[in-house]
Amino acid sequence: IVHHGTLKKGYVLVAGKCWAKVRLLFDENGKIMDAAGPSLPVEIVGWKDLPSAGDEILEVESEQRAREIVEWRNYAEEQRKMEKDLEVIEAKQREHKDAYNKVRESMGSLTWRQRKAALYKSNKKLGVMRPKEKTESDRLTLPIIIKGDVDGSVEAILSVLDSYDADDECELDVIHFGVGDISENDINLAETFSGVIYGFNVNVSKGIQQMATKKNIPVKIHHVIYRLIDELKEELSSKLPPIMEDSIIGEASVLAVFEVTVGKKKIPVAGCRVQKGQLDKKLKFRLVRNGNIIWNGSVIALKHHKDDVQTVKAGMECGLSIDKDISIESGDEIVCYEEKELPQTISWDPGF
Repeated sequence: IVHHGTLKKGYVLVAGKCWAKVRLLFDENGKIMDAAGPSLPVEIVGWKDLPSAGDEILEVESEQRAREIVEWRNYAEEQRKMEKDLEVIEAKQREHKDAYNKVRESMGSLTWRQRKAALYKSNKKLGVMRPKEKTESDRLTLPIIIKGDVDGSVEAILSVLDSYDADDECELDVIHFGVGDISENDINLAETFSGVIYGFNVNVSKGIQQMATKKNIPVKIHHVIYRLIDELKEELSSKLPPIMEDSIIGEASVLAVFEVTVGKKKIPVAGCRVQKGQLDKKLKFRLVRNGNIIWNGSVIALKHHKDDVQTVKAGMECGLSIDKDISIESGDEIVCYEEKELPQTISWDPGF
């Protein structure tokens, strides 16, 4: 609820340890608003994290200032937690020291062998008592909306998404999250950002589903969180461009190089023997010399004896001409290969 001033789209807000740049505003009836004045209830889209109920919301001048405030508040809370942890550690140390002194005082009349056994048992027990020490661009983006049946479900999903660490491959942008069934506003918001809607234990009415289909908005409903995350990983992976991989089809060694006359032009021909696989004229070729790639391209002629052929298999000899005027030497290797597109998989590992 707005208490003072007017809230508008584009404002930067801070609440507790969360901040937001207002993307959209909705009134209590779910209608988009341009601005909200005092005493008006409003839903804000654009929060980076979910603020706690009762947090006071303040407007700040910039996103940088919002980040600074949130970082300072996180730092202050961490310092308070460290002070409390230090008090607990010091109390445990005093407890350990007092217990050790009592054990020492009780061993005055014991023999050295009895004293050694008593110290072993005491130190083993005290060891258990000691606290343990904790040691704007062309980037690919996947905008998503998260809807859950209850706050706990949404919090659990957002907690998993907090571990996302593959923004350099594809940025994951949670544009909205909330509790309740998939609504018309969710569809409109997903359409605005070209996003995907993920629902957990929620319903999609027939009318909303038809609307999503018409607008080509993916709506994915799950009842198990890890399956929702698995499908999200698949969606992220589908955003990545495929990688090219060479598949070796055949290899041949150059036995000799000679020239043939075609019209008034002399064309160099490499006499080869196929060592592995086969040479296929329609595929790509590579010339390798002493382990270094000299040329990549196509074969313009492939002959076995005097016949033009499409393929030459292992153990057979052939003559071939390439599409570039470069020197071919006896001992060079001719590699026939095929390029294949392989899908990439996002590197993010949510832990299950």
